[in-house]
Amino acid sequence: MSLFLVYLAGVIGLYIIIYYNVIKCCTCKSTAVLKGKTAIVTGGNTGIGKTTALDLAKRGARVILACRNKRRAESAVFDIRRESGNNEVVYMQLDLSSLKSVRAFAEMFLQTEPRLDLLINNAGMIGPGRTEDGFGMAFGVNHLGHFLLTCLLLDRMKEAGRSRIVNVAALLHRLGTVSFTTLAAHRDLVTGQRTWDNFQAYCNSKLCNVLFTRELANRLEGSGISCFSLHPGVISTEIGRNMSWWLRLPLVPIAKLFFLDAEAGAQTTLHCALQEGIEPLSGRYFSNCALQEVSAKARDDAVARKLWEVSERLCGLS
Repeated sequence: MSLFLVYLAGVIGLYIIIYYNVIKCCTCKSTAVLKGKTAIVTGGNTGIGKTTALDLAKRGARVILACRNKRRAESAVFDIRRESGNNEVVYMQLDLSSLKSVRAFAEMFLQTEPRLDLLINNAGMIGPGRTEDGFGMAFGVNHLGHFLLTCLLLDRMKEAGRSRIVNVAALLHRLGTVSFTTLAAHRDLVTGQRTWDNFQAYCNSKLCNVLFTRELANRLEGSGISCFSLHPGVISTEIGRNMSWWLRLPLVPIAKLFFLDAEAGAQTTLHCALQEGIEPLSGRYFSNCALQEVSAKARDDAVARKLWEVSERLCGLS
Protein backbone atom coordinates (compact mmCIF):
# COMPACT_ATOMS: atom_id res chain seq x y z
CA MET A 1 0.00 0.00 0.00
CA SER A 2 2.83 2.38 0.89
CA LEU A 3 4.44 1.86 -2.52
CA PHE A 4 1.10 2.57 -4.17
CA LEU A 5 0.76 5.83 -2.22
CA VAL A 6 4.29 6.87 -3.18
CA TYR A 7 3.51 6.09 -6.83
CA LEU A 8 0.22 8.00 -6.64
CA ALA A 9 1.90 10.99 -5.00
CA GLY A 10 4.55 10.96 -7.72
CA VAL A 11 1.94 10.93 -10.49
CA ILE A 12 0.01 13.78 -8.86
CA GLY A 13 3.20 15.76 -8.33
CA LEU A 14 4.25 15.28 -11.95
CA TYR A 15 0.82 16.38 -13.14
CA ILE A 16 0.99 19.53 -10.99
CA ILE A 17 4.43 20.39 -12.35
CA ILE A 18 3.30 19.86 -15.95
CA TYR A 19 0.05 21.75 -15.41
CA TYR A 20 1.55 24.87 -13.88
CA ASN A 21 4.66 24.99 -16.07
CA VAL A 22 3.44 23.71 -19.46
CA ILE A 23 -0.35 23.63 -19.66
CA LYS A 24 -1.55 26.52 -17.53
CA CYS A 25 -1.37 29.84 -19.39
CA CYS A 26 -0.12 33.10 -18.02
CA THR A 27 -2.45 35.97 -17.24
CA CYS A 28 -3.04 39.11 -19.27
CA LYS A 29 -1.58 41.92 -17.15
CA SER A 30 -3.01 44.88 -19.01
CA THR A 31 -4.88 47.42 -16.90
CA ALA A 32 -6.47 49.09 -19.93
CA VAL A 33 -9.84 50.77 -19.44
CA LEU A 34 -12.10 50.62 -22.49
CA LYS A 35 -14.82 53.13 -21.68
CA GLY A 36 -16.03 54.70 -24.93
CA LYS A 37 -14.51 51.96 -27.09
CA THR A 38 -16.34 49.29 -29.13
CA ALA A 39 -15.34 45.67 -29.65
CA ILE A 40 -16.68 42.84 -31.81
CA VAL A 41 -16.13 39.25 -30.65
CA THR A 42 -17.13 36.56 -33.13
CA GLY A 43 -18.33 33.41 -31.44
CA GLY A 44 -18.74 35.43 -28.24
CA ASN A 45 -21.54 33.29 -26.86
CA THR A 46 -19.42 30.41 -25.60
CA GLY A 47 -15.94 29.26 -24.60
CA ILE A 48 -13.01 31.65 -24.82
CA GLY A 49 -15.09 34.04 -26.92
CA LYS A 50 -17.57 34.55 -24.09
CA THR A 51 -14.76 34.90 -21.54
CA THR A 52 -13.03 37.46 -23.76
CA ALA A 53 -16.26 39.42 -24.17
CA LEU A 54 -16.83 39.38 -20.41
CA ASP A 55 -13.37 40.80 -19.71
CA LEU A 56 -13.83 43.57 -22.29
CA ALA A 57 -17.24 44.40 -20.82
CA LYS A 58 -15.77 44.60 -17.31
CA ARG A 59 -13.31 47.17 -18.67
CA GLY A 60 -16.21 49.32 -19.88
CA ALA A 61 -16.26 48.54 -23.60
CA ARG A 62 -19.34 48.34 -25.74
CA VAL A 63 -19.21 44.69 -26.82
CA ILE A 64 -20.93 43.22 -29.87
CA LEU A 65 -21.41 39.44 -29.71
CA ALA A 66 -21.34 38.37 -33.36
CA CYS A 67 -22.89 34.90 -33.28
CA ARG A 68 -24.93 32.49 -35.37
CA ASN A 69 -27.25 31.07 -32.67
CA LYS A 70 -29.64 33.76 -31.44
CA ARG A 71 -30.89 31.92 -28.36
CA ARG A 72 -27.43 31.12 -27.04
CA ALA A 73 -26.12 34.57 -27.89
CA GLU A 74 -28.94 36.33 -26.05
CA SER A 75 -28.32 34.07 -23.05
CA ALA A 76 -24.63 35.05 -23.15
CA VAL A 77 -25.56 38.74 -23.36
CA PHE A 78 -27.68 38.33 -20.23
CA ASP A 79 -24.86 36.56 -18.37
CA ILE A 80 -22.21 39.10 -19.36
CA ARG A 81 -24.37 42.10 -18.51
CA ARG A 82 -25.18 40.64 -15.10
CA GLU A 83 -21.60 39.71 -14.23
CA SER A 84 -19.92 42.83 -15.62
CA GLY A 85 -22.56 45.39 -14.65
CA ASN A 86 -22.22 46.75 -18.20
CA ASN A 87 -25.42 47.03 -20.23
CA GLU A 88 -23.50 47.98 -23.38
CA VAL A 89 -23.34 44.32 -24.45
CA VAL A 90 -25.46 43.44 -27.47
CA TYR A 91 -26.02 40.61 -29.93
CA MET A 92 -25.82 40.92 -33.71
CA GLN A 93 -26.50 37.94 -35.94
CA LEU A 94 -23.52 36.61 -37.90
CA ASP A 95 -23.16 33.28 -39.66
CA LEU A 96 -19.58 32.99 -40.88
CA SER A 97 -20.53 30.06 -43.12
CA SER A 98 -22.53 32.49 -45.28
CA LEU A 99 -20.83 35.35 -47.10
CA LYS A 100 -24.28 36.93 -47.48
CA SER A 101 -24.66 36.89 -43.69
CA VAL A 102 -21.20 38.42 -43.25
CA ARG A 103 -22.12 41.26 -45.61
CA ALA A 104 -25.46 41.79 -43.85
CA PHE A 105 -23.72 41.94 -40.47
CA ALA A 106 -21.16 44.45 -41.71
CA GLU A 107 -23.86 46.62 -43.30
CA MET A 108 -25.92 46.62 -40.09
CA PHE A 109 -22.88 47.37 -37.95
CA LEU A 110 -21.75 50.25 -40.14
CA GLN A 111 -25.25 51.72 -40.09
CA THR A 112 -25.67 51.54 -36.32
CA GLU A 113 -22.23 51.75 -34.72
CA PRO A 114 -20.09 54.89 -35.07
CA ARG A 115 -16.74 53.31 -34.14
CA LEU A 116 -14.82 50.03 -33.92
CA ASP A 117 -11.68 49.72 -31.81
CA LEU A 118 -11.27 45.95 -31.41
CA LEU A 119 -12.14 43.14 -33.79
CA ILE A 120 -11.65 39.74 -32.18
CA ASN A 121 -11.94 37.04 -34.85
CA ASN A 122 -12.46 34.22 -32.37
CA ALA A 123 -15.08 31.86 -33.81
CA GLY A 124 -13.84 28.54 -35.16
CA MET A 125 -14.97 25.03 -35.95
CA ILE A 126 -13.73 21.60 -36.95
CA GLY A 127 -15.93 19.14 -38.76
CA PRO A 128 -17.42 18.10 -42.10
CA GLY A 129 -19.75 19.87 -44.46
CA ARG A 130 -19.94 22.77 -46.87
CA THR A 131 -20.75 26.42 -46.35
CA GLU A 132 -23.71 28.14 -47.97
CA ASP A 133 -21.36 29.25 -50.75
CA GLY A 134 -19.98 25.76 -51.34
CA PHE A 135 -16.62 26.05 -49.58
CA GLY A 136 -15.23 23.49 -47.17
CA MET A 137 -16.65 24.31 -43.74
CA ALA A 138 -13.38 24.89 -41.85
CA PHE A 139 -11.87 26.99 -44.66
CA GLY A 140 -15.10 28.92 -45.14
CA VAL A 141 -15.78 29.67 -41.46
CA ASN A 142 -12.33 29.88 -39.91
CA HIS A 143 -10.67 31.83 -42.71
CA LEU A 144 -12.89 33.15 -45.50
CA GLY A 145 -15.76 34.46 -43.35
CA HIS A 146 -13.35 36.29 -41.07
CA PHE A 147 -11.35 37.58 -44.04
CA LEU A 148 -14.44 39.19 -45.57
CA LEU A 149 -15.67 40.53 -42.24
CA THR A 150 -12.31 42.17 -41.55
CA CYS A 151 -12.07 43.73 -45.01
CA LEU A 152 -15.56 45.20 -44.77
CA LEU A 153 -14.85 46.81 -41.38
CA LEU A 154 -11.36 48.18 -42.01
CA ASP A 155 -12.41 51.72 -42.92
CA ARG A 156 -14.41 52.08 -39.69
CA MET A 157 -11.41 50.84 -37.71
CA LYS A 158 -9.12 53.37 -39.43
CA GLU A 159 -11.48 56.13 -38.29
CA ALA A 160 -11.02 55.03 -34.67
CA GLY A 161 -7.28 55.66 -34.83
CA ARG A 162 -5.34 53.18 -32.71
CA SER A 163 -7.30 49.95 -33.12
CA ARG A 164 -6.50 46.24 -33.18
CA ILE A 165 -7.50 43.06 -34.98
CA VAL A 166 -6.90 39.75 -33.20
CA ASN A 167 -7.12 36.46 -35.10
CA VAL A 168 -7.39 33.33 -32.96
CA ALA A 169 -5.28 30.71 -34.76
CA ALA A 170 -3.71 27.58 -33.24
CA LEU A 171 -0.43 25.76 -32.76
CA LEU A 172 -1.78 23.24 -35.27
CA HIS A 173 -1.06 25.76 -38.02
CA ARG A 174 2.32 24.01 -38.07
CA LEU A 175 0.62 20.96 -39.61
CA GLY A 176 -1.25 23.03 -42.17
CA THR A 177 -0.67 23.49 -45.89
CA VAL A 178 -2.11 25.83 -48.51
CA SER A 179 -2.53 24.30 -51.96
CA PHE A 180 -4.08 26.77 -54.38
CA THR A 181 -4.48 23.96 -56.92
CA THR A 182 -6.60 21.98 -54.46
CA LEU A 183 -8.56 25.11 -53.55
CA ALA A 184 -9.33 25.86 -57.19
CA ALA A 185 -10.47 22.30 -57.88
CA HIS A 186 -12.44 21.59 -54.68
CA ARG A 187 -13.27 25.02 -53.19
CA ASP A 188 -11.40 23.70 -50.17
CA LEU A 189 -7.85 23.00 -49.04
CA VAL A 190 -8.54 19.26 -48.69
CA THR A 191 -10.00 16.78 -51.17
CA GLY A 192 -12.35 14.74 -48.97
CA GLN A 193 -14.65 14.69 -45.94
CA ARG A 194 -13.15 11.86 -43.93
CA THR A 195 -12.14 12.29 -40.28
CA TRP A 196 -8.51 12.89 -41.20
CA ASP A 197 -9.55 15.35 -43.91
CA ASN A 198 -11.57 17.29 -41.32
CA PHE A 199 -8.56 17.47 -39.00
CA GLN A 200 -6.25 18.53 -41.83
CA ALA A 201 -8.78 21.12 -42.98
CA TYR A 202 -8.73 22.64 -39.51
CA CYS A 203 -4.91 22.81 -39.49
CA ASN A 204 -4.96 24.37 -42.97
CA SER A 205 -7.48 27.00 -41.89
CA LYS A 206 -5.34 27.93 -38.90
CA LEU A 207 -2.33 28.37 -41.19
CA CYS A 208 -4.55 30.68 -43.27
CA ASN A 209 -5.28 32.71 -40.11
CA VAL A 210 -1.56 33.25 -39.49
CA LEU A 211 -0.80 34.08 -43.14
CA PHE A 212 -3.78 36.44 -43.32
CA THR A 213 -2.53 38.29 -40.23
CA ARG A 214 0.93 38.62 -41.74
CA GLU A 215 -0.31 40.07 -45.02
CA LEU A 216 -2.88 42.25 -43.25
CA ALA A 217 -0.13 43.86 -41.18
CA ASN A 218 1.84 44.64 -44.36
CA ARG A 219 -1.18 46.29 -45.95
CA LEU A 220 -2.09 48.27 -42.81
CA GLU A 221 1.35 49.69 -42.12
CA GLY A 222 0.99 53.31 -41.09
CA SER A 223 -2.80 53.10 -40.72
CA GLY A 224 -2.93 53.00 -36.92
CA ILE A 225 -4.37 49.47 -36.96
CA SER A 226 -2.26 46.65 -35.57
CA CYS A 227 -3.10 42.97 -35.89
CA PHE A 228 -1.97 39.77 -34.22
CA SER A 229 -2.56 36.04 -34.45
CA LEU A 230 -2.28 33.65 -31.54
CA HIS A 231 -2.43 30.16 -30.11
CA PRO A 232 -4.84 30.25 -27.13
CA GLY A 233 -3.60 27.00 -25.62
CA VAL A 234 -5.22 23.57 -25.67
CA ILE A 235 -8.72 24.51 -24.58
CA SER A 236 -11.69 22.48 -23.38
CA THR A 237 -14.40 24.16 -25.47
CA GLU A 238 -17.22 23.22 -27.84
CA ILE A 239 -15.11 23.63 -31.00
CA GLY A 240 -15.43 19.91 -31.75
CA ARG A 241 -19.20 19.77 -31.39
CA ASN A 242 -19.53 18.92 -35.09
CA MET A 243 -17.28 15.87 -34.73
CA SER A 244 -18.76 12.37 -34.49
CA TRP A 245 -19.76 11.34 -30.94
CA TRP A 246 -17.38 8.37 -31.00
CA LEU A 247 -14.49 10.77 -31.60
CA ARG A 248 -15.60 13.22 -28.91
CA LEU A 249 -16.27 10.65 -26.19
CA PRO A 250 -12.64 9.61 -25.53
CA LEU A 251 -11.61 13.27 -25.40
CA VAL A 252 -13.87 14.13 -22.46
CA PRO A 253 -11.71 12.74 -19.60
CA ILE A 254 -8.53 13.98 -21.32
CA ALA A 255 -10.00 17.45 -21.69
CA LYS A 256 -11.08 17.60 -18.05
CA LEU A 257 -7.62 16.61 -16.81
CA PHE A 258 -5.25 18.35 -19.16
CA PHE A 259 -6.97 21.05 -21.21
CA LEU A 260 -7.22 24.71 -20.17
CA ASP A 261 -10.55 26.17 -19.17
CA ALA A 262 -12.04 29.11 -21.06
CA GLU A 263 -10.72 31.74 -18.66
CA ALA A 264 -7.13 30.57 -19.04
CA GLY A 265 -7.59 30.13 -22.78
CA ALA A 266 -8.71 33.74 -23.25
CA GLN A 267 -5.59 35.29 -21.74
CA THR A 268 -3.45 35.45 -24.87
CA THR A 269 -6.37 36.88 -26.85
CA LEU A 270 -6.73 39.59 -24.21
CA HIS A 271 -2.98 40.20 -24.20
CA CYS A 272 -2.99 40.77 -27.97
CA ALA A 273 -6.07 42.99 -27.74
CA LEU A 274 -5.00 45.12 -24.78
CA GLN A 275 -1.31 44.96 -23.94
CA GLU A 276 0.34 48.34 -24.24
CA GLY A 277 3.43 48.72 -26.43
CA ILE A 278 3.13 45.70 -28.72
CA GLU A 279 2.02 47.67 -31.78
CA PRO A 280 5.48 47.37 -33.43
CA LEU A 281 4.93 43.59 -33.43
CA SER A 282 1.90 43.86 -35.71
CA GLY A 283 1.52 40.78 -37.90
CA ARG A 284 3.27 38.51 -35.42
CA TYR A 285 2.07 35.41 -33.57
CA PHE A 286 1.67 35.00 -29.80
CA SER A 287 1.26 32.10 -27.40
CA ASN A 288 1.09 32.09 -23.61
CA CYS A 289 1.00 35.92 -23.67
CA ALA A 290 4.40 36.05 -25.37
CA LEU A 291 5.78 36.46 -28.87
CA GLN A 292 6.43 33.10 -30.57
CA GLU A 293 7.93 32.02 -33.86
CA VAL A 294 5.70 30.38 -36.45
CA SER A 295 6.43 27.60 -38.90
CA ALA A 296 8.40 28.32 -42.07
CA LYS A 297 5.20 27.96 -44.11
CA ALA A 298 3.58 30.69 -42.02
CA ARG A 299 6.44 33.10 -42.82
CA ASP A 300 6.08 32.82 -46.59
CA ASP A 301 5.14 36.31 -47.75
CA ALA A 302 4.50 35.17 -51.32
CA VAL A 303 1.92 32.61 -50.17
CA ALA A 304 0.38 35.13 -47.78
CA ARG A 305 0.00 37.65 -50.59
CA LYS A 306 -1.49 35.09 -52.96
CA LEU A 307 -3.90 33.83 -50.28
CA TRP A 308 -5.12 37.41 -49.86
CA GLU A 309 -5.65 37.85 -53.60
CA VAL A 310 -7.43 34.50 -53.97
CA SER A 311 -9.58 35.22 -50.91
CA GLU A 312 -10.58 38.57 -52.39
CA ARG A 313 -11.79 36.84 -55.55
CA LEU A 314 -13.65 34.13 -53.64
CA CYS A 315 -15.41 36.76 -51.55
CA GLY A 316 -16.27 38.90 -54.56
CA LEU A 317 -14.08 41.82 -53.46
CA SER A 318 -12.11 41.95 -56.71
